[in-house]
Amino acid sequence: MAIDHNAEADRQARLTVDELRIVLGSHGIKLPSLGRDFGDPPLITLGNCNLATARALVDVLRRA
Repeated sequence: MAIDHNAEADRQARLTVDELRIVLGSHGIKLPSLGRDFGDPPLITLGNCNLATARALVDVLRRA
C-alpha cells in the first residue's frame, strides 16, 4: 500500500500543533494564532503574541 506523504505530513503537522498547545499551556502560555498553515510542505503558524507572552516564552526557553 502506497503512503500518501502529503497526508502523513499533514497528520504530523497537526500532531505537532496539538503538542505545542499542551506543552506551552503547561507553562501558562497561549499562542492564539498557533495552527497549521496549509502549505506544502506544511508549516506551523506560531502567529502574533503580546509582549507578556513573548517574555514568558523567553523565560521558559532560557530555563530549558
